[in-house]
Amino acid sequence: MERKIRKLGHILLVTALALSLAACGSSAGKDQAAGETSPEGKTAEPPKLNHLTYWVSMHSAAAAQMKTYAEMGMYKELENITGVKVDFQHPPTDSAQAQEQFNLMMVSEKLPDVIETSWIGYPGGPEKAIQDNKIIKLNDLIDQYAPNLKKLLDEHEDWKKQVTTDDGSLYMFPFFRGGEKVRVFYGPSIRKDWLDKLGLQVPTTIDEWYQVLKAFKEKDPNGNGKADEIPLYITKDDVGIDAPFLGAWGINYGFYQIDNQVKFGPIQPEYKEFLTTMNKWYKEGLLDKDFAAPNDKLFDAKMTGNQLGAAPTYNGGGIGKYANLMKDKDPNFNLVAAPYPVLNPGDKPLWGQKDFATNGIGAAISTSNPNPIETVKWLDYAYGDKGELLFNYGKEGEAYKMDNGKPVFLPEVLNPPSGVSLQQSFAKHNRSTWSAPFVLSDDFQMQYLALPNQRDALEIWSKPTDERKMPLVTPTKDESSQYASIMTDINTYKDEMFLKFIMGAEPLDNFDKYVKKIEAMGIEDAIKIQQASLDRFNKR
Repeated sequence: MERKIRKLGHILLVTALALSLAACGSSAGKDQAAGETSPEGKTAEPPKLNHLTYWVSMHSAAAAQMKTYAEMGMYKELENITGVKVDFQHPPTDSAQAQEQFNLMMVSEKLPDVIETSWIGYPGGPEKAIQDNKIIKLNDLIDQYAPNLKKLLDEHEDWKKQVTTDDGSLYMFPFFRGGEKVRVFYGPSIRKDWLDKLGLQVPTTIDEWYQVLKAFKEKDPNGNGKADEIPLYITKDDVGIDAPFLGAWGINYGFYQIDNQVKFGPIQPEYKEFLTTMNKWYKEGLLDKDFAAPNDKLFDAKMTGNQLGAAPTYNGGGIGKYANLMKDKDPNFNLVAAPYPVLNPGDKPLWGQKDFATNGIGAAISTSNPNPIETVKWLDYAYGDKGELLFNYGKEGEAYKMDNGKPVFLPEVLNPPSGVSLQQSFAKHNRSTWSAPFVLSDDFQMQYLALPNQRDALEIWSKPTDERKMPLVTPTKDESSQYASIMTDINTYKDEMFLKFIMGAEPLDNFDKYVKKIEAMGIEDAIKIQQASLDRFNKR
């Protein structure tokens, strides 16, 4: 997964929405929808679905090798099976531009038939999207026409709770992570070959990290005789909700809860302690000088240029990616997982990355869709046995084969040529390395994590309890506009001050003034809204 795709359930609520995208549905019109009674008094048969328009952001691993998801092996085979041709509509891969296009699209009168996004971010939540007549409520349709998804929801009450609104509405065909092994995929990583060269162990505490980073800075672990090592790359986005490093102080960069009481991390006294540490590291040259302006291509260049000692990364899109990119260039390159750091030896890490069963992303059916029943049936295919194979692996014979009753990826998929990441190799066949409306399989994950370092990372990064993480809550319509107004300004200010405090442009002696300003901007009201949302979630 890309470094930027993080914690979709906690994104700021999107702004008012807008732009007309041409979105022709299937061949049938709305004046006689599926199941309606014709003028002759006979019930019309649902027209056969043969065409769908489908809006979804394209992942960079796919965009590098195709213009549309329709070229992906999975979707080509799905068209062969169902007879439904899908016209995918992809916004720009830049996240800000994609959000702008989504905003514009959603106020148009004609919407694509299916819209896949993180619906938690809609102003007022997905229930408001239903009330705004943008997407349809799916409860009855799923009960009658989606036996595969209905079975999953009936068997997993906790999953159903996470994809149901406070008012009890089902609104999307969700992306589910089916087991524990597919919910952890991100964390701190470090160059083990550099540690070995300097006679150091993988750090576990903040103090140990400091000593290791100083050694990376001063002792030329890349061996080129130049002081060009970058000990640690960590950005504001990396600090984020999962809180690598910040989590050592027991807080995160947003809202969290302790015993169902909501708090805001960036105004806690512990946050000042974190900033003080990062300010020291920055002054001593232990943080990447470019950390204030993250750039994925520049990050890749630094990692593959043998300059970077440590960074939070993804398991497949980080540890696996760079192992493959560097296997011919530098056989000694060895990027491994490090534990989420704590303050004291033996402390249990509270914060780490672990997704819920769902991340808030799913495919909703728009009110412009003339064939909701047939679309429900089409989407439900992914949640059955055959659909699970197709969506997790791709087409049999092209991407995988069956071996003793289990799907096994073909060697050419698992071992792409140097310069092609494993994620890009999979992306030719499926969407399993990011998200889609289906259930991600543990069996897939254990094949994707083909390297010992990746399997070790899964175990290491699974240690945090994540007990303080907020579930995917949503404000009401009335709360939404107030919350967005408050948090837009607060988040802009806290992000600005994050950089200023660490880089020394703002003295840490002014931290109390910073807290008072955030309080004056209405953070207590935002906390109350989050508390009310959490209370409603707990009652679902």
